[in-house]
Amino acid sequence: MKQSDLTQNSLPEDVVIKIASLLQVRDLCSLSCCSRFWRELCGSDCIWESLARERWPLLACFDFPASSSSTSANAPNFKEWRKLYIERNHKMAAGAAAAAKFLKACRPCNAKSFKVRDYLKVMEDLRALKFGFKDVQLLFFKPRIDVLLNMIGLHYCQACLEIPSDHLVEALEACEISDRHVYIKWFKDVPRRYERCMMWERNSHWISLADLAAVGVEHILGVFHQGDAACEVFRVVISEFDLRRRQR
Repeated sequence: MKQSDLTQNSLPEDVVIKIASLLQVRDLCSLSCCSRFWRELCGSDCIWESLARERWPLLACFDFPASSSSTSANAPNFKEWRKLYIERNHKMAAGAAAAAKFLKACRPCNAKSFKVRDYLKVMEDLRALKFGFKDVQLLFFKPRIDVLLNMIGLHYCQACLEIPSDHLVEALEACEISDRHVYIKWFKDVPRRYERCMMWERNSHWISLADLAAVGVEHILGVFHQGDAACEVFRVVISEFDLRRRQR
């Protein structure tokens, strides 16, 4: 008797599906290569439905296909959910690539400054695509990409997904980017009450991504939203090095 037949005959299908549902996507795909039995089982809607809902909690009900619980009990391999997962996975990758390309175009000649509205546009694009926490970890929490993209992913997780700080710090450490630093500086014009001239308020932070997650990114970057709305922020500079040290 073949090993796949032995597995199929020795365990109830619901038990085998439960075991498969505990796997990560990469392991699930590897398991599906073992035999025809596992390939059919690992494509079951009842497995991919939970994976899709977990990865994209912001999706509304109408964005999903019919629940596998509403399909025939003897047809678990409807595969609409697997198809949705693959399509959205490609869409998220394309969205992350578009964000990186847009920000690069906004910072010609490796400039270290950018406009607030460009940063906020990327945030809104991610929100429109309904990026999930797993998407950010896979596509924005990479050690070899621009640290600005790391920070945008972090900002999005706190501002849009409301991920707790301890979960974010854990994710940053797992992705080996917790020690990456960003230097954030902005200039804001503040009118003096009895004089026509303007004074410049300067704020700066040299901080690691882990510390930025721990203190709350909105505590530091909340000025982006406030300044952009009131047209107060004159310039924002973000870089991978401390400009204060370089100027000494």
